[in-house]
Amino acid sequence: QVHLLESGGGAVQTGVFLRLSCAASGRIASVIIISIGVMVWYRQAPGKQRELVAGITRGSNTNYADSVTGRFTISRDNAKNTVDLQMNSLKPEDTDVYYCNAESVTTWSGQFNIWGRGTQVTVSS
Repeated sequence: QVHLLESGGGAVQTGVFLRLSCAASGRIASVIIISIGVMVWYRQAPGKQRELVAGITRGSNTNYADSVTGRFTISRDNAKNTVDLQMNSLKPEDTDVYYCNAESVTTWSGQFNIWGRGTQVTVSS
């Protein structure tokens, strides 16, 4: 019904920034997204548990992991069905695959919890 596409990852040096974007859309033209609930960015390093990085409600209430508070900013555009993650002052510890998650994605056919396939962020010292 719906898929998420992440973009904006890459390999950068410590201290610089990246901006990740995640766009939700119907897999075919007839699938219309009516609304999306909470949208969340997660990250996962090899051999480690997936970690919540930042989340944002439809009304733009936000929460952040302690490790990124003050450096990362999550935002969303409900009209475009997108969520972005501005990542400033990147550290090697931020190296992970970043995944976008959209909860309560509502279409005329139902409601879904959708995950993106991930985008790699690599930060070198």
